Amino acid sequence: MDLQIDDFYKDCAAGLIQLYQAFPRRIALYVDDLIGPSEPDQFGLPSQRHESCLGALLWLADEGYLRFDSTIRFEALDQAVLTEKGFLRLSRALPGAPATAETLPPSVLRVHSSLAQQLREALRGADSERLVQLTRLIFESSADASGDIV
Repeated sequence: MDLQIDDFYKDCAAGLIQLYQAFPRRIALYVDDLIGPSEPDQFGLPSQRHESCLGALLWLADEGYLRFDSTIRFEALDQAVLTEKGFLRLSRALPGAPATAETLPPSVLRVHSSLAQQLREALRGADSERLVQLTRLIFESSADASGDIV
């Protein structure tokens, strides 16, 4: 099993959600905030898990989901913010309204049906399979723009 791929999806989702919650402000996106503290090796280099998380964040930037000004050593991306692409993918509505949809105000329904909210719930519930499915929706290049809710 390729556990590093599951970690990749989790790191991408956690990083994007942290940027979504701060949007449109630029923030320092620290690896330790996403995966917890990790001890450097005997040479002072970051752990493999730490490097993988930073690699996932850099990949998101390369693919156009976020932008940043610089890295802070191996610890963080400085002045990171979602791009339009990242923001629109996270704020789009997912099909399948909640069971209580008819009793919710439209603004609450909009938030509950967003991909960002679904990712938050999957992260909070440690539902790794749901997290993988939702994160893959972010990466689908054929994402249906008609589902955008912003």
